[in-house]
Amino acid sequence: MSRAATVVAMQQTFPDYPFAPQRFEVRPGIAMSYLDEGPRDGEVIVMLHGNPSWSYYWRHLVLGLRDRYRCIVPDHVGMGLSDKPDDAENASPRYDYTLQSRVDDLDALLAHLGIDGPVTLAVHDWGGMIGFGWALRDPARVRRLVITNTASFPLPAAKHFPKRLALGRDSKIGGWAIRRFNLFARGAALYGTVRTLPQPVIQAYSGVYDGWASAISTLRFMQDIPLGEGDRAWPLLQAAAAQLPAYADRPAFIAWGLRDFVFDRHFLDGFRAALPAAEVHPYRDAGHYVLEDQHEQLVPMVRAFLDSNPV
Repeated sequence: MSRAATVVAMQQTFPDYPFAPQRFEVRPGIAMSYLDEGPRDGEVIVMLHGNPSWSYYWRHLVLGLRDRYRCIVPDHVGMGLSDKPDDAENASPRYDYTLQSRVDDLDALLAHLGIDGPVTLAVHDWGGMIGFGWALRDPARVRRLVITNTASFPLPAAKHFPKRLALGRDSKIGGWAIRRFNLFARGAALYGTVRTLPQPVIQAYSGVYDGWASAISTLRFMQDIPLGEGDRAWPLLQAAAAQLPAYADRPAFIAWGLRDFVFDRHFLDGFRAALPAAEVHPYRDAGHYVLEDQHEQLVPMVRAFLDSNPV
């Protein structure tokens, strides 16, 4: 299929997503889908989604930046349009759904693209832990930050772990239901925003995870949430948390949906404390998918922030 035909097909299937995703064999037999939009010599913006979204979350920002900035937007393995391998011991190919795997995948993608210079990290949800975990390898490469409803530090002491996440993280029955009925992606698409999303947009967010095999990563991400010592992602999260205040000397833009039941004011306060000079925009009328609720305002604001703080 030609690039033009691919763009048309994507636009028809996924509204406001007029892109031709590329694919990269990030591990033997496992392909990662990603966007590489904008001039090859443009300042690089790496946009990292979380669970249960995919590169679709960043579409409005990509469209608002790609005339000048090079936007690299992966779908993590198991997510979006990337391959969704099993993690059973006898699976071939097999993928280990851990935070460290995500960090390694991002590093491999950027190396594949020949991106070895400065970048701007734009993060959401698990994208924060992935991006800041990757940045530990060379923090000086991160020149700017765009942060939306995410974390790179442990659950704040004043924050209770949500029961809806515990259902997937700690319950076999809950985990089975999430994979069998695609509950997490469907629920996030329906309730992750304040505005009511059009049905085709809801389907774009959730439909890529329909079916037992396709929903594997939405559950594995939940099961990998680090809450304490003994959890596999805990050491990496602790290291990222310790490093976070060191980015206080770099331009940071924070947009936050205050009606997020997971990444609420407690997490926003954590970023405010670590990055006191950040430009902060909290929204009372936005939820977890803040770029869905407020993209009309946020895209030009992020563009102005980047333009005013060149690398």
